[in-house]
Amino acid sequence: MNPQSAVGLAPELIARFTAIVGDKYAISDPAGQKPYLIEGRGLYHGNTPMVLRPGSVEEVAAIVKLANETATPIVPQGGNTGLVGGQISHNGEVVLSLRRLDRIREIDVLSNTMTCEAGVVLAKAQEAAAGVDRLFPLSLGAEGSCTIGGNLSTNAGGTSALAYGVARDLTVGLEVVLADGRVLRALNKLKKDNTGYDLKNLFIGAEGTLGVITAAVLKLFPAPKTVETAFVGVPSPQAALKLLNLVQERTNRAATSCELICRLAIEFALRHGHGVRDPLDQSHPWYVLLQLASAAPQDLRTTLEETLETAMERGLVNDAAVADSLEHRCAFWHLREILPECQKPEGGSIKHDISVPVAAVPDFLQEAGEVVAALIPGSRPVPFGHLGDGNVHYNISQPLGANAAAFLDRWDEMNDAVHRVVAKFGGSISAEHGIGVMKRKLLQQVKDPVALDLMRILKRTLDPNDILNPGKVV
Repeated sequence: MNPQSAVGLAPELIARFTAIVGDKYAISDPAGQKPYLIEGRGLYHGNTPMVLRPGSVEEVAAIVKLANETATPIVPQGGNTGLVGGQISHNGEVVLSLRRLDRIREIDVLSNTMTCEAGVVLAKAQEAAAGVDRLFPLSLGAEGSCTIGGNLSTNAGGTSALAYGVARDLTVGLEVVLADGRVLRALNKLKKDNTGYDLKNLFIGAEGTLGVITAAVLKLFPAPKTVETAFVGVPSPQAALKLLNLVQERTNRAATSCELICRLAIEFALRHGHGVRDPLDQSHPWYVLLQLASAAPQDLRTTLEETLETAMERGLVNDAAVADSLEHRCAFWHLREILPECQKPEGGSIKHDISVPVAAVPDFLQEAGEVVAALIPGSRPVPFGHLGDGNVHYNISQPLGANAAAFLDRWDEMNDAVHRVVAKFGGSISAEHGIGVMKRKLLQQVKDPVALDLMRILKRTLDPNDILNPGKVV
């Protein structure tokens, strides 16, 4: 069955959907819909006959059941912070906003778990964990507005994946509304449950195409008692990688973040960021933002300083500054977090969220830089990202003085060139942002054919009427 275009929803069907959530939570006026239809970078502008804002799992189930019975396509949406268009209603689908499902149902300190509804903002989940002396380690630049449901639907990564893994690794159980309106209730806290297929992993990273995540049991960790942060100038990505290995050897796995940043990104931040200072007295080709943390009180600072001294002796480090206060540490992280925003004033930017094996990061950066320079001379690569897990945000700013529109017209050509280098090193075209619509065609070119076939079989099996986020991912 092909889903009908939601733009043509009959008035009686609109009334039936409205009755499920109530008039207050069925938004039909364009002004009220606007925040749900434009993504942050302005690349995608959607349209919809209505935005539904259910306040319970039962309401979500009723909406999805009606949508399935009437072949009405819907787009589940969290905080609308996605970067690949997966959360936007491109073809007049009904928007299903999960933001009102914002309760933290339980924090179980002894089990080190927290049960959150899908609309809980990530920062709120972090704060709730901290309130009971625990850590929920998922951390992203959008944590003040992105939601748990969106994080899980895109399998978000972030700056702490080095130590704690990505969203999938932090999830114990899920509650999911299936395409036929049934509710999969698998909110268990079990570390061991060997009773067949681990169904939750079907929905994590599926971008709402297989089911609507409504709640999750998440892992908590003891809150760190000691945190040390350093901004380090290094001569090359090879040196940065060797520094990371040295730190991991010397600190007994205390390294929680290791961010690699090129000098040009720092210069953009200095030009366009608010309250930003150069982290070191002199400029360096590359930088590493390194953070160590421990739940046990210990002298990590001495360990960090001694490790950096050893790295300097080996020629791996040019200079380093260790944060001497919470304010100093926050300034380091502020610089890192504003890098994407500070690219905008530099004109057109072609972006890649890629990953390669950690050991291949230096070679990837070298070869990608050569390919970009040959394709569009004067282009300015601005790579930064999570060195510890091989995830590089390989962004390319337009040549100075170039026409932004003409540069962006070559987006697909640049993608193809960079992705060929990614493939050479056995990498992925999407590390943590997902596929959405932006990379849907690319996925068909790079995914193993058998894997892609299995994905399509799962989609047809779980959503035979193709009502859940149609046109996304597969």
